Amino acid sequence: MWDLIVIGGGPGGCAAALRAAKGGLSVALFEPREVGGTCLNRGCVPTKALLHGAGPGCDWPALAEETARVVSTLRAGQEKQLQAARVQVIPHRAVVTGPHTVEAGGETYEARNILIAAGSVPARPPSPGWTPRRGHQRRALSRHPPRNRLVIIGGGVIGVELAAVWAAAGCQITIVEALDRLVANLDRELSQGLAMELKKSGVEVFTGASVSRIEPGPAVVFTHKGAEHTVSADTVLAATGRRPATEGLFADGAAPELERGFVRVDGSFRTSIPSIYAIGDAIGGAMLAHKAEAEGIAVADLLLGRAPVRGTAPIPSCVYTSPELAQVGLTADQAKAGGVPVVTGKCVLGGNARTLIEGGKRGFVKLVFHKETRALLGACLYCCRATDLISELTLAVSLGLTAEQLLRPVRPHPTFAEAVSQAAEAGLEALERG
Repeated sequence: MWDLIVIGGGPGGCAAALRAAKGGLSVALFEPREVGGTCLNRGCVPTKALLHGAGPGCDWPALAEETARVVSTLRAGQEKQLQAARVQVIPHRAVVTGPHTVEAGGETYEARNILIAAGSVPARPPSPGWTPRRGHQRRALSRHPPRNRLVIIGGGVIGVELAAVWAAAGCQITIVEALDRLVANLDRELSQGLAMELKKSGVEVFTGASVSRIEPGPAVVFTHKGAEHTVSADTVLAATGRRPATEGLFADGAAPELERGFVRVDGSFRTSIPSIYAIGDAIGGAMLAHKAEAEGIAVADLLLGRAPVRGTAPIPSCVYTSPELAQVGLTADQAKAGGVPVVTGKCVLGGNARTLIEGGKRGFVKLVFHKETRALLGACLYCCRATDLISELTLAVSLGLTAEQLLRPVRPHPTFAEAVSQAAEAGLEALERG
């Protein structure tokens, strides 16, 4: 009998397996595809590699090879870590058959505890006429860009990042988004800045649009502001979100409590069956690799009988467009909607030396402070290196640092980080005015 069976070899499953094994538990990890999951092999990493190398006249076959090299290098490193920790990786799809048992490859495996880290899969668009062969994320990450025109259904993170990749390749891009703005889970000002930048690069954006059907050709038919539009394309990409990969994961009568396919857990990530835990995309919330990893490490620590050292909140969100977007904690709108008194401090980077040196685009850093305690509640960044700068502000939010405390560190010049000090100063001034 194993101490722990982990189902799913993505960021959360691998992190949990490694932590538990290094702590002395015997661990079996079930992953029918490549170790590293969607993020490493088909999502986050290859997308960012393409974004890094994309540009007018770039050698796309060479970029695809370099992207594959990055992915294979990281995957090999992950496999070596698992091997060194003596985690047994079993390349079969596992089905939970009981509180302590799973079946895979025609065999039954037993464990004291089971961790569900099965991740998620792309949600199928509800539009009539859609068939997977007409386009999906893996096709968009193929060796060659779409020939001329690409229509993206969905303006979330995946949609806007891939729009930026193929716009850089010179393709005509149309984004059709059902909600009233792009990346609608982020601060409204971030969404507006991103939409403006995409439009400047030639991307056509329709928000508040409802796709009616996809016709042969293909062509996307949608309604926008009461009028019907038809856009022909060489490729149609569905980026309409993801759903938990829990279908078929449990045998009859063996499933814990589920809600719309998501596994329900308590504050310790334990399901309604005490010996079964679940993390990551399978439990909902932000479907992000770093969230799953943090939760996997927390579960491993709990199984090892120790208090988790690494936190599981707040979770920063990042979009790797140009400029980058990053957010953590509450936005001003969310705070006000919840009756929380706040003030904001903002720095526009038009006069930031590092931004001008690197030819960066105009951006901003916006900080949200509690009006009474002065603690930092959230941060929104739209600027170069926003995805790196957000870590400092995530720490500040998690520790409840005040505007005064944020101003204690001397940040070097010339750097993008100077904008954090200037935004904190603006926030402190607003707090002083009451």
